[in-house]
Amino acid sequence: MGAGTGMSTLAMTSWQFPLPELSAMTFGGWSYGYGLTMLIMWWVMMIAMMLPSASPMILLFSRVYRHQCKPASARGHNPALLLFLGGYLLLWLVFSLAAVGLQWFLEMRQLLHPMMMWASSHSLSAALLLFAGIYQLTPLKQRCLHQCQFPAQFLSTHWRPGLTGVFQLGVKHGLYCVACCSPLMLLLFVGGAMNLVWILGLTVWILVEKLVPHPWIRYASGGVLIAAAAYLFFAN
Repeated sequence: MGAGTGMSTLAMTSWQFPLPELSAMTFGGWSYGYGLTMLIMWWVMMIAMMLPSASPMILLFSRVYRHQCKPASARGHNPALLLFLGGYLLLWLVFSLAAVGLQWFLEMRQLLHPMMMWASSHSLSAALLLFAGIYQLTPLKQRCLHQCQFPAQFLSTHWRPGLTGVFQLGVKHGLYCVACCSPLMLLLFVGGAMNLVWILGLTVWILVEKLVPHPWIRYASGGVLIAAAAYLFFAN
C-alpha cells in the first residue's frame, strides 16, 4: 500500500484522463514522521526519474575526469564522481522539500486528496497543466534544456578544477535540471504522486526531450499540455 502512505492500488496504476474528481478527506495534520516519509519518497522518486536522462552527463563527466587524472591520482576519480552526483542530487532534494511543502499546503486547503495524492478538482489539474504547458514554450525552458542536451558543451563551459569545483559543477547541473523539469514534475499532482503509469510516462517524456534536441518536441508537448488544460477548464 504505497510505501506506508495509505496509497491505493487505483492511485498507483490508473491510466485514465482526466482522473475522477474525489472529495478531499478532512485534513488531519501530519506528524513529523509522516513528513519525513514524504520527503524520502519524493527524493527517491526524483532520483529514479531523473538519473536515466542525466546519465549521459554523468558518464561523460566520469570519462573526462578520469582522463584528466594522472595515473598516480586515479584513485581520486570515485570521490569526484560521488561529489558531482551528490551536488546534482542535492538540488533535487531541495525540490523534494518544496514539493512536500506544496503537498502539505494543498492537503491543508483540501485541494489534494491525501489517499490518492492527486488534485481533488479538475480546476487545479488544469492550472498545473497550463503552467507546465506555457513553461515549455518559454526562453528559460529552452536555455535550461539546452544545458542538459549538450553535456560536452556544459562541461567545457562550467568546468572548475579540484573537488570543490567538481561539487559546484554537480550543483550547477542540478540547478539547470531542476529549472528545466520541475514544472513537469508538478504534474505528479495531476496523475498521482505515486501513480506508476504517470511516473513512467513523465520519465520517458523527459528522457526523450533531453536526448532528442529538436525544439518541435518542446513545442508539441507544450501544445498538448495547454490543450489538456483547456479540455479540463471548459469540458467540466
